[in-house]
Amino acid sequence: MAVISRDKTYPKTTRPVSSALNRSRPRWTKDAWQLLSLPFVLFIVIPLIALFSRITLADVLVTLQQEQAQQAIRVSLTTSLTTVLVTLLLGTPVAYHLSHPQARFHRVLDTLIDLPTVLPPAVAGLSLLVAFGRRGLLGEWFTILGFTIPFTPVAVIMAQTFIAAPLYIKAAALGFASVDAELKRAASMDGAGRWQVFRFVIVPMSWMALLGGCVLTWARALGEFGATIIFAGNFPGRTQTMPLAIYLGFEIDLNVALTLSVILVGLSFAILILVKRFLHNHIEASPASEEY
Repeated sequence: MAVISRDKTYPKTTRPVSSALNRSRPRWTKDAWQLLSLPFVLFIVIPLIALFSRITLADVLVTLQQEQAQQAIRVSLTTSLTTVLVTLLLGTPVAYHLSHPQARFHRVLDTLIDLPTVLPPAVAGLSLLVAFGRRGLLGEWFTILGFTIPFTPVAVIMAQTFIAAPLYIKAAALGFASVDAELKRAASMDGAGRWQVFRFVIVPMSWMALLGGCVLTWARALGEFGATIIFAGNFPGRTQTMPLAIYLGFEIDLNVALTLSVILVGLSFAILILVKRFLHNHIEASPASEEY
């Protein structure tokens, strides 16, 4: 097939424009971007290499036999997983509301959800303490009912939720907003109620965003320190998480701090890699990706 102009006949090219642009681009530009990204990559990698080089596998095994390290790991895993469950229950309705920009007070609510992620953790912990402490805004009522929140495992979960839940809420809101409105409208026309549309259309279409938000929330809760130490304290076997044990171990036993640091880094890295690989494989296997 040919395209006829006034003077000449030019053969129609079948080569993609992007391919032609990539071939015409000098190779040094690609190498330049790789070199420019190297300083920041090294800035992240070098401290991690230094951390892992300071401790051996034998040191890790010895430290893991200590009761303090076992208690810190148990408290961290228990509270962080509970934080994810609480965030799913309480954060999903907020995320669904945020997915509708036309909703009332959307901008105010969106700003409030972002606020804990930019606040210093110490400020978050102090805010929780003056709100739910024994002499706090609501703490007196809990004391009358016989409940004490500060310096308990509940306080750890509340501190982690306050800091980490916005990561899930923002990711879930983006996932909910990405669902095609035509699909929701078609389900409503077929007789589905709002709950049915949410359960059978919106959630299945945005589950990858929900999973990613849960992983980010769990990882952030696992590493929470500032708000926890102010609101929950640092009591071994009760409220002492791995970051708190690292802080204490840095002053008493450096091997404990190094071991728990390596465990935190390794566990977080492994979970993130597995989730990213799972999501990548799912995207490649989806019918939509096979069309392109």
